[in-house]
Amino acid sequence: MSSILQYYRHKRPFALESGLILDEFTIGYHTFGHLDAEGNNVVWVCHALTASSNAAEWWSGLIGPGRVIDTDKYFVVCANILGSCYGTEAAIFEGETPALITIRDMVRAHILLREHLGLASIRLLMGGSMGGYQVLEWALMEPDVIRELFLIGTGASESAWGIAIHTAQRLALEADPTWNLPSGGAAGLMAARAIGMLTYRTYQQYVNAQTGPPGALQGFRAESYIRYQGEKLVRRFHARNYWVLTRSMDSHNIGRGRDLDLEMALKSIRQRSLVMGIDSDLLCPFVEQKFLAQHLPQARLIGIDSVYGHDGFLTESAKISEYLAEWLREA
Repeated sequence: MSSILQYYRHKRPFALESGLILDEFTIGYHTFGHLDAEGNNVVWVCHALTASSNAAEWWSGLIGPGRVIDTDKYFVVCANILGSCYGTEAAIFEGETPALITIRDMVRAHILLREHLGLASIRLLMGGSMGGYQVLEWALMEPDVIRELFLIGTGASESAWGIAIHTAQRLALEADPTWNLPSGGAAGLMAARAIGMLTYRTYQQYVNAQTGPPGALQGFRAESYIRYQGEKLVRRFHARNYWVLTRSMDSHNIGRGRDLDLEMALKSIRQRSLVMGIDSDLLCPFVEQKFLAQHLPQARLIGIDSVYGHDGFLTESAKISEYLAEWLREA
């Protein structure tokens, strides 16, 4: 299944939370399937850090004909986020320090796209990791538009642990003097990706998959794997976009600016919600999803046993699909 990258061009001023005014911006997005006559079959997918709007590609185990998010049944939309480099463009890189973009800014931009597409309601809003941050913000912004939520490997605010990881990644980027050039920063991005890869998987998964022949002095399989992952990201992503998006995650807190603590902010989200977590997740541990489910008024919590850690939200499609399909049928 394929879909063509489409563009929405917003040609009016758009104020970021930081106070910066964007004169205009362009959002790249994909759609899959067809909108029904009543407009009640919309599934909007919010993507994570380095993903694109082609959700049927990177979440193929969940999205497509015959999948749990069946594109013969649902109209699926996924839009690239502000600060990314997969079809979304904005003047955020003028000057030495890129503009600060928040999760809330990203969602506000996507609400403009929703209005442009003429979608009055969203049946299911879903996302994992950073995508889940957007889901929670959007649920608070448009409670009468969003009907149901699916959240996996995510939390109500960025943790000190997450901020520390992102800071280490930005230090790696900044150590490369070319990081803020449009086509620079390859060495820094490789190093930042290496830090990330240590948090996405687990000890056991590395031991299982990356242990080489005993007695080697060099040429270790785990080293080759980390270098390969860095090189692969460099071919498809930009260092300064990575810097901007890790900074975006750091400010994530759904209570910020609403005079609400996290518990009260979650209690005000009334949508029926499915919350999933991966038991081995090092980056956004299961305790974060337990907190969500404890305070969301209409939440069901599912824990998934996996050796894949945080990446389980992408790799454990069979388990995720089973629970998600059951939950959707109950609606």
